Amino acid sequence: MILDLHTHSIKSDDGRAKVENYCQWIRARELPIDGIVLTEHRQFDFESDYSALAKANDLVILKASEVETEYGHVLVYGVTEALTQAFDFSSINNVLEEVIQAANDHGAIAVPCHPGRPKVGMFAHTEALGMPQGVQIVEVYNGGSRDDEDQIALDGAAAQGYFGIGGSDSHIVSHVGRCATRFTKDIATMDDLVAALKAGNFEAITLKTR
Repeated sequence: MILDLHTHSIKSDDGRAKVENYCQWIRARELPIDGIVLTEHRQFDFESDYSALAKANDLVILKASEVETEYGHVLVYGVTEALTQAFDFSSINNVLEEVIQAANDHGAIAVPCHPGRPKVGMFAHTEALGMPQGVQIVEVYNGGSRDDEDQIALDGAAAQGYFGIGGSDSHIVSHVGRCATRFTKDIATMDDLVAALKAGNFEAITLKTR
């Protein structure tokens, strides 16, 4: 099963894609993905219910979040009401290790994304801040990466023994599915996804979607 673990809709401040348009694009282009995870910036979207849309398009549509820390941006899977109260999702000054610990305490998991990117990627800060504790997974393939950003992520993950995921980081529909994550078991719910991530039953992949 293949999921794009990093997408943004119009719920994000810089997103220009409606979720229904993602579904239409995936089906019209016959993209080889089974679903998407919406990782809206600095928030968790408790309001939107995409279950009918997912069923109508035979896709998995799950919701997560992308938060900001001193080490850059971090994807959080398995968000609950209690977790949103454990730290400020809207802040740009969260502490990565505290985000990781809070996620673990609430049955979620935190994954630094595009870690090879300047300024907003984890490996851009490790020389000055040291290697953070508690990281298990990083995003090694990102559809918005430039130059050698993914290679930096791959090399850093290999050096630290991290698992790697892939996601398109799409903000417009035509970018969805550029990178994704293949799972060895079916994923139907966020609980399934978190369990698979914690078990290491996945691999990051890149896809030709143009």
